[in-house]
Amino acid sequence: MKKTIRTGIIGAGMMGRTHTEALRRIPGVEVVALADRNEALAKKTCEELYIPAAYADYREMMSKEHLDVVHVCTPNFVHFEACKAAIEAGVNVYCEKPLANTAAEADELTALAKEHGVLCAVNFNYRHNAIVQEMHERVAAGDWGRTFLLHGTYLQDWMMYDSDYNWRCIPEMGGASRTVADVGSHWFDTVQFITGKKIVRVYAKLMTVLPQRKKYTTQAATFQKQSGDDYTLVDINTEDAAFILVQFEDGVLGNLVLSQVSAGYKNGFTIGIDGSSYSMSWNQETPDRLFIGSREQGMTCVQASADALHGTARRYATLPAGHVVAWNDALRNAIQSFYEELSGVPNNRFTRFSDGARIVHIVEACLASNQSGQWVDVQ
Repeated sequence: MKKTIRTGIIGAGMMGRTHTEALRRIPGVEVVALADRNEALAKKTCEELYIPAAYADYREMMSKEHLDVVHVCTPNFVHFEACKAAIEAGVNVYCEKPLANTAAEADELTALAKEHGVLCAVNFNYRHNAIVQEMHERVAAGDWGRTFLLHGTYLQDWMMYDSDYNWRCIPEMGGASRTVADVGSHWFDTVQFITGKKIVRVYAKLMTVLPQRKKYTTQAATFQKQSGDDYTLVDINTEDAAFILVQFEDGVLGNLVLSQVSAGYKNGFTIGIDGSSYSMSWNQETPDRLFIGSREQGMTCVQASADALHGTARRYATLPAGHVVAWNDALRNAIQSFYEELSGVPNNRFTRFSDGARIVHIVEACLASNQSGQWVDVQ
């Protein structure tokens, strides 16, 4: 009989909840505990989600609960210390992105995971959407031909008002980059997965369109509106938007527009890839549809279903065409791929710590390019 995998969650916010829900869709995994520095919130969340044990200290949770895996679902600044504590305790780690706030910290965690022989992953879940997997399969196939260029966006509006403020605006908590690290990182990871090629150089221009924001005495949750007079104005040193050119290791170029201040865009993550035989485009807000472009036929649409997809992508289309396989499913797929390898089934699809560390290096290269006004190599 297979052993049940005991899992603990660090963080009682949105991602802690969604990870818990995704884990309950994976056979053989039991969420046994949750930790959050806000002890009252930890207890409330455990009651609502029927998690047996609540803790205010994740180190205490790891020492008492005999965990196999810990999911780090905290604000960015906690990632490094929580991942390091888990690795040193011999606990496998599934960490929300970014892996760390600096490339040096990310590299340290990667080396530490290798030293201790624990399996560690970073949650870049978009690559686990069925259509993204299909794009990967098609690029690897012989009839794709040569890749000409890539293009895309990640546009949101949840930071467009000066009353929109949370921990991501504080470099000591969210890191030196906000928009590039928060949403640009998803685009970097996804296009590298689709193409099978690394981004090696970037040219970036960053914009801060709201140099001051209102910090309220009582902060609303992420994505929630805020109003009133109980605030102080604070200076903002992180970017609201960015224009980025990237170059891949095979010389192919791509361009990306990022924004968290574009009205009406909720989660406008798009990818286009143009090749010598045809083009492909995907919009995560219509996640089960792949648009194929040809010179002769214009644009045609392929809907996600096992009989319409190719290779390994078929296993990600778990429902018939027209039954949308979407964001929560991609998260479940991402986590499941990690647990499959943990259970002895090799899986090369999830983002390992080394891959997550490279994304942090790309973000830092964007910051350096914005400062120098030149192309910067990814270290």
